[in-house]
Amino acid sequence: MEEEQLLPRRIQDLANQCYRRDVPTYTEFLNLAEQDLFYRTVNKMPGVRYVLFGGYEMAERRAALFLPSYGEEGDPSMLPIAYLVIRPLNDKFAEELTHRDFLGSLMNLGIERGKLGDLLMDGKQAYLVCMEDMAQYLCRELTRVRHTSVYCEQTAQLPDAVGTPVLQRKEGSVASVRLDALLALAFSSSRSKLVPLIEGGQVYINGRQTLSASAVPKEGDIISVRHMGRFLYRGVKGETKKGRLYAAVDRYV
Repeated sequence: MEEEQLLPRRIQDLANQCYRRDVPTYTEFLNLAEQDLFYRTVNKMPGVRYVLFGGYEMAERRAALFLPSYGEEGDPSMLPIAYLVIRPLNDKFAEELTHRDFLGSLMNLGIERGKLGDLLMDGKQAYLVCMEDMAQYLCRELTRVRHTSVYCEQTAQLPDAVGTPVLQRKEGSVASVRLDALLALAFSSSRSKLVPLIEGGQVYINGRQTLSASAVPKEGDIISVRHMGRFLYRGVKGETKKGRLYAAVDRYV
């Protein structure tokens, strides 16, 4: 409840600062619930220009940049973020480290989660998007992940292969392209098990929370379910002889 009050005030303050001083202002990285709160706040502020960006096109955690008059629409270049690569000092003696291992070591440094964007695995190494003011500290202090010695350095950008998601196509017939039906297709589950997640505020379409199981996503929408994953809705590919729709989704793996 406290965040529901503090974050909107912070967003309003940043938007006002940008307007009064004509300088870029920005938030830290926002999770899906915070992004939804951001959208609900700026929708009440007509004329505000902003862009949400997380370092690459398909980022889940994104920071909001308010654009001054000289900022180009949709341009996130004034957002002060950095890209880090974290590698084992010696591949031969490195453990099989997971996303959770890297994130745990980062959080053990006492860093606020909002300072960190997405963490992307690439074999035994990981890439991290973070706020620029944390880059030097992380490169200096992050020396171990579990029992593996690592080194961290800044890189100009994410490699294309890392920023490009791995997708798994799933296709099947659905009675309609309601949200609950698409979730059941994407996660190979029943609609009855997934409806409580929607009604409980755990499902987002393009970063915006939806509480309606009957919502109809548009082709190209990204649907995220907290603690389960996300998928890209690819649209209806045909119709069965019995009148059911043949839909396709690409699940992030």
